[in-house]
Amino acid sequence: MSIKCAFLFPGQGSQAVGMGLDFFENSEIAKEMVSDASSRTGIDFQNLLFEENDLLGQTEYTQPAILLVSAIARKLFVEKTGIIPVLTMGHSLGEFTALVASGALDAIDAVEVVNLRGKLMAEACSKQEVGMMVSLGLSDEVVEEICEAQRAQGLQVWAVNYNSDGQIVIAGIKKDLETLVPVLKEAKAKRAMLLNMSVASHCPLLESAVAPLSAKLEEMIKDTFIAPVISNVTATPYDTKSEALELLPQQLVLPVKYKQSMANIDESVDCYIEFGQGNVLKGLNKKATKKPHFNVSDMASLEATIAAIRELDV
Repeated sequence: MSIKCAFLFPGQGSQAVGMGLDFFENSEIAKEMVSDASSRTGIDFQNLLFEENDLLGQTEYTQPAILLVSAIARKLFVEKTGIIPVLTMGHSLGEFTALVASGALDAIDAVEVVNLRGKLMAEACSKQEVGMMVSLGLSDEVVEEICEAQRAQGLQVWAVNYNSDGQIVIAGIKKDLETLVPVLKEAKAKRAMLLNMSVASHCPLLESAVAPLSAKLEEMIKDTFIAPVISNVTATPYDTKSEALELLPQQLVLPVKYKQSMANIDESVDCYIEFGQGNVLKGLNKKATKKPHFNVSDMASLEATIAAIRELDV
């Protein structure tokens, strides 16, 4: 195929009980990957993914669950089409799945890595009550100035996810975030709302997680990329192990530049394919692109996406 596809992968917040079940019931590849991931980590992924439980919302389980389902979706698509992406990109956790799609990280190794990543993040945040909140309707500059002013007064709050124009996620100490709500509303934010998160991602509060994650990545990442990965930290592509080892640990403590990444890649692709539960990134991308955006989250959407891609390639 001559069509230039970008493979996209969601991060935390996209999880839902039952995700991946259709793949599992209809694909031997999916069954094998779920079994292998369970054996590697000791996590019962059938129970975690398909049964009501209290674990799916805990980051050390959320992260490998989301990655596993996204990796299965991508594997099934590639098995049927043979399509190699021109680039891969993920939102936060999704960057690790992007590495899988680029051939630089084995899928089951990635499940183990992000399980550890979740544990390290939870441990880094365990001694204080932290959280994340979303601000809607304010410019990047206004939110950054507000956070900087609050930090000057001793509060710990940082702008950490640049999702789309007017949508920024802020991380920090929970009581400081609560103090921030009326400040954002006074600045004419359309909404300022605490999110259901037990960690404070992409900010200096996770500094203690950087070194141990780096050590695990050194073991797991290969220097073989079939397509470049867009870094959340720089919003630009990389395609070597050395760059991955530099950028992925930084991602823990630096903001996710998602909308900047979209702006940088849009001219170089014909369409976007999002792999995994839901269509979170499609929602974010509405303002960022007019290119077709497909989602592979179950067998029906897999077949629909393949058919749509073939039509585009005519």
